[in-house]
Amino acid sequence: MTEVSRTDDSFHVFDTTLRDGAQREGINLTVADKLAIARHLDEFGVGFIEGGWPGANPRDTEFFARAAAELELRTAQLVAFGATRRAGGKAAEDPQLAALVASGAPVVTLVAKSHDRHVELALRTTLDENLEMVRDSVEFLRAQGRRVFLDCEHFFDGYRANREYALAVVRTAHRAGADVVVLCDTNGGMLPAGVRDTVADVIAATGARIGIHAQDDTGCAVANTLAAVDAGATHVQCTANGYGERVGNANLFPVVGALELKYDRRVLPEGRLAEMTRISHAIAELVNLAPSTHQPYVGFSAFAHKAGLHASAIKVDPDLYQHTDPELVGNTMRMLVSDMAGRASVELKGKELGYDLSTDRDLAGRVVAKVKQQENLGYTYESADASFELLLRDEVRGSRERFYRLESWRTISEQGPHGVSGNEATVKLWAKGERRIAIGEGNGPVNALDQALRTALEGIYPPLATFELVDYKVRILEGQHGTGSKTRVLIESTDGTATWSTVGVADNVIAASWLALEDAYTYGLIRSGLEPTE
Repeated sequence: MTEVSRTDDSFHVFDTTLRDGAQREGINLTVADKLAIARHLDEFGVGFIEGGWPGANPRDTEFFARAAAELELRTAQLVAFGATRRAGGKAAEDPQLAALVASGAPVVTLVAKSHDRHVELALRTTLDENLEMVRDSVEFLRAQGRRVFLDCEHFFDGYRANREYALAVVRTAHRAGADVVVLCDTNGGMLPAGVRDTVADVIAATGARIGIHAQDDTGCAVANTLAAVDAGATHVQCTANGYGERVGNANLFPVVGALELKYDRRVLPEGRLAEMTRISHAIAELVNLAPSTHQPYVGFSAFAHKAGLHASAIKVDPDLYQHTDPELVGNTMRMLVSDMAGRASVELKGKELGYDLSTDRDLAGRVVAKVKQQENLGYTYESADASFELLLRDEVRGSRERFYRLESWRTISEQGPHGVSGNEATVKLWAKGERRIAIGEGNGPVNALDQALRTALEGIYPPLATFELVDYKVRILEGQHGTGSKTRVLIESTDGTATWSTVGVADNVIAASWLALEDAYTYGLIRSGLEPTE
């Protein structure tokens, strides 16, 4: 590991995605995943990356061994996590502490009990022996040349139950040489005012440097973290995207966004904040969870505006309905077009797509009316930008742009012996004066239609060879007709360099899928530079 540009040590951004975040239900990281996430966190500019518990399981032990050879951290320091020595033993003889030293990590986080009942019931030892375990363990690791942070588990509950003992744990760690004593809201039950008051009291009573580790069980982990900072904490422990057991931990990205943009505190190296959205999404992909679209700062919808009233104000000044410039965190403002849209929404969305509607009030009015008419039928354009752009182009031209003229399509689904089914589609169309008939087979009727349409057109429009359907969503719209209700289909397509979304609505799923497919093909061909022929 090489050190290039450490951030100021006066404030710590400490990430525990690889250890505490990995405890989230549904996350199961390989060593390769952990190494990749560590690289992303380092690119973002955190000061410390807690890699796991070496010696507790083979995967974390392997991670530290491979990290020593493969990770070149430019900003962060790697941290090994473990517990204080066992009751009745000696730190110098404790195999767990030996594994922490053997990991090669320059920093060690030790977890210790700070709640008197946990000491007596979980550790089954005396309060004095627990203090000795803290002292002995911290001093041993310091003697081995390691920087030590001490996590006080269940601190806030312990502080309420026995303030003097909880403070004694903090003082013992501080006097033994721990650089930071971290107050952990392990059960996640605290609220900001209580965190602020407790942290302020601990700092005043002990003189220790204090950190905060907040779980999100009350939905207050980010607020609790910032409340601790308000009270004097200079070390914040977070996880990427708030991953963690139960409902999660303090989310790294809103915490850092607040510190940088609201507190005006430089906690990242210059220029790294603009990488926040990219890093958040990249880590989400690595843990195989869809990025949260409504996450503060980095969510796809974080700076999306739908209501016409908002759009009117944003047209004058974007800051009127945005708390910060989305580009500062690597995100973008988006205008959503829906039945709530007014003229300003359509003008802004048109400008986003390259059309100036501000000089043609009649055109903008027709587009607004068309959107509201279509959405009344079940269409939605806020998730189908490509279909909206085609609607807009149609209104500009006064007619629908087409690359072919459809004669008919049909699908056949067959059920054979032993449960084997088959799906076949036939498409008949005219393109460039030529009548074409094509048959497609697929693993469903929509896939068969896609194959038939592709077969009919690929020889005429070569760019179709790069098109691929990457996502397909069906929703039965509310109505009075049960299985006869209208169906909305959203399709996401790609040509390998960009993606676009289209929508179709009809009385059945296949017809709705066909309409969405038509938009997808039409938009993709226009995007490839071809001119409509029909």
